[in-house]
Amino acid sequence: MARDSDVQGDCRHVEAFLEMLAAERGAALKTRQAYASDLADFATHCAPLSLSEARGEEVQSYLAELSRAGLAARTAARRLSCLRQFYRFLMLESVREDDPTERQQAPRITSSLPRPLDEDEIRLLLETGTRGHENERRDIVSRAALELLYTTGLRISELLALPATCVHVRGPMLLVRGKGGRERLVPLSQSAREAADQLVHFDRDLGSPWLFPGRDPQKHLTRQGFDKILLACALKAGLDPDRVSPHVLRHSFASHLLAHGADLRALQMLLGHADIATTQIYTQVMSERLRQAVAAHHPLARKAGAPVDAD
Repeated sequence: MARDSDVQGDCRHVEAFLEMLAAERGAALKTRQAYASDLADFATHCAPLSLSEARGEEVQSYLAELSRAGLAARTAARRLSCLRQFYRFLMLESVREDDPTERQQAPRITSSLPRPLDEDEIRLLLETGTRGHENERRDIVSRAALELLYTTGLRISELLALPATCVHVRGPMLLVRGKGGRERLVPLSQSAREAADQLVHFDRDLGSPWLFPGRDPQKHLTRQGFDKILLACALKAGLDPDRVSPHVLRHSFASHLLAHGADLRALQMLLGHADIATTQIYTQVMSERLRQAVAAHHPLARKAGAPVDAD
């Protein structure tokens, strides 16, 4: 049974770790809550050892237990990442001298990126899917939302949180507040700015602080409300609604930029990825697509009847 002093010590260390995440990294409340839950789960596994006493054996057996329980590889990798950050924090605080996660390999995560829309489908969505809705305002909202999502690569949470004043700043850039409160500048196309301007002008009497007001103008449009708009746009464009989502539009933005020669570092900044490794998954998808294109269309590849090595 864990000693009371060990339990109290763990609580102090976890609290200090979470405070550091908030103060130094701008971690959101939900992120801190998830980390606290992960650490509590590992503490239960380690008992009677305390978190500060855990060894590499405990980390290894914990990951094995998660695998046996059928936990998704992405979730297990996130929990290992949490433990790594926690123990490195303890080392910086001189609570312990080693990192028990140092030799542990993260579970292998397969690409889960959705299939992007091609450029013709995007054009159809923007030109046909944003017209002929039940009223003029729905046409204007649809146009502004799709123009912004596809031309900036914003996350849906970032789009819906845009203030109405974002279009008041004249210039080619849009200031976006992303995950963890991190801010970044993304280029704003002329057509997207005009669509957003038109929406702000149409809604001027609502007095809403948001670019996309909800039923209550003092609150922004909900994700569920936006999904209904996107569904209607997909149907009007004749596209499969299951293939059209905010994440697919963000993925299409990234894929089309890479296909036209965009730099990976620039794409990282545009997408707001804290780690370049997150952006590199797009290059893996592009490489596979190129390999398939060669295998399907190169005359020698077709003659051989076998895939061509992408290298």
